[in-house]
Amino acid sequence: MLVTLTPGSPEPIYDQIAASLRRSIAEGRLNQGDVLPPARVLAASIKVNVHTVLRAYASLRDEGMVDLRPGRGATVIADTNTPDARVRVAVTALVAEARKAGVPDDAVFEMLREQLRG
Repeated sequence: MLVTLTPGSPEPIYDQIAASLRRSIAEGRLNQGDVLPPARVLAASIKVNVHTVLRAYASLRDEGMVDLRPGRGATVIADTNTPDARVRVAVTALVAEARKAGVPDDAVFEMLREQLRG
């Protein structure tokens, strides 16, 4: 399934939808040029309001991951065709998740330094 939701999660549903799609883009399951399901279709399949899906799509648009056009839907614009591009998408997803969780930038930098030191 393209989107997974965690019932009872304190994370808003639109954030869960956006996070699932971000992960799919970062992992290469969705690639540049892929068209996301129409908001009404996705909303019906996961049993949420269409505006919730549209809010998730708008969030991804604001992050530069999808192009969102009325009547044309949402298309992945994040380039995932090279290892560098996939890492850039993953970093974008990391930053978005950290900001939603309220993790300060300095803490994120330190986490990255720790991982790079191995």
